[in-house]
Amino acid sequence: MTHHPHRSRADRGITTAEYAVGTAAGAGLAGLLYKLLTGGLGDQMLRSLFDHVMSLLGIG
Repeated sequence: MTHHPHRSRADRGITTAEYAVGTAAGAGLAGLLYKLLTGGLGDQMLRSLFDHVMSLLGIG
């Protein structure tokens, strides 16, 4: 185990806790995006985005 002179004993586990919070937040966001994109709203958003890109390219 590497000794970090600038960290106290209480701070050693803080990075693990931060990673756990970040992972939980990322999983929650991924779940929310999945729900939005697989529902009717997501289908409508993707269709609208596709139409917009096609019009910008002069195809649609």
